[in-house]
Amino acid sequence: MGIARSSFSYWRAPAPARPARQAADATLAGRIRKVHQDSDGTYGVPRITWQEGDPDVLVIADAGYDAPRLAFLLKDLPVQVLARMRSDRVLHRAVPPRQPQTMGRPPRHGGEFVFGQPDTWGTPDTETLTDTRLYRTARARSWDRLHPRLTHRSSWATADGTLPVVEGTVIRLDIDHLPSGATPKPVWLWWSGTDATPADADRLWQAYLRRFDIEHTFHLFKQTLGWTSLKIRTPEAADRWTWLILAAYTQLRLARPLAADRRHPGEKPSLPDRLTPARVRRDFRHIHPQTTCPERNPPAPAPDGHRAEEHPAHTPPRRAHTQENTASRTTKEKANHPKAPPHRLKIKLDRHANKIVLPALRAPIQ
Repeated sequence: MGIARSSFSYWRAPAPARPARQAADATLAGRIRKVHQDSDGTYGVPRITWQEGDPDVLVIADAGYDAPRLAFLLKDLPVQVLARMRSDRVLHRAVPPRQPQTMGRPPRHGGEFVFGQPDTWGTPDTETLTDTRLYRTARARSWDRLHPRLTHRSSWATADGTLPVVEGTVIRLDIDHLPSGATPKPVWLWWSGTDATPADADRLWQAYLRRFDIEHTFHLFKQTLGWTSLKIRTPEAADRWTWLILAAYTQLRLARPLAADRRHPGEKPSLPDRLTPARVRRDFRHIHPQTTCPERNPPAPAPDGHRAEEHPAHTPPRRAHTQENTASRTTKEKANHPKAPPHRLKIKLDRHANKIVLPALRAPIQ
């Protein structure tokens, strides 16, 4: 059969344990299916693996990523890219149909679509208005088949030949209100798909906002709860650590009236009753001396029934900084620290010329 003896022996050695392993795998698969059914299709393998007939995977990124580049690299996969673009970008429309008897090379880019110039936008292909709880009215407009003008720079520097034209849909989202009270700014999104419907536009901008919830959730796990700072091995240990962190943050919230608002450069001032636990923690070194330690026993009462008054430790008064004190201190320092001996000169002897050379004098001595 052309099989080495060592390979056959390696396959035959675990043969007695193979049925038990297969039975364990079957049991585990049954448990996964049951969890998937009990959770209404939320957890389990079917939600992790993409199968034929499922909707395309939506990859959401922020403005620091090159969305057209990602869409070009993932064009052979069932993946769609949605990313935010800066408000100073300039895209191009699709090339209009070529008129008959037109001379010259056909253009590759159509008219400009400047984000900062509304007169270049034209009529949007879709427009929706949605009432939200946090942002009040959200207005979404989309323009179909817009693409950036690519150059051989950045991620396209090593591309050979003519660069492709990556078309997509641009969505502009305008809201009336921000929960923080700041002035809302428009959000520009670029989607790698085309021919977007009003339902697609609403689904895309809502999915982009949902990304912040997921990102801040992981930030909560890592930075606030500190799940990555310890080597937690069991779920019970993670629960205990989480409750300890929550208890500490509760103490910081209760210490708001005692803390001062110590802001970092660029932070806005906050009301005393709205200080976050992180800001209270910055002033903890000033709060700690004011708090009592529950381990210390209270001072014993005096024989007459009254508590003895606590007097602070006596410290001698500090001498005033006058010219006489300074002069006397200087005299004492000179007496205690005599003048150091002069530095020894390095002498170099020239045996051939019978001369002694002093480096400081730079002259020979006969």
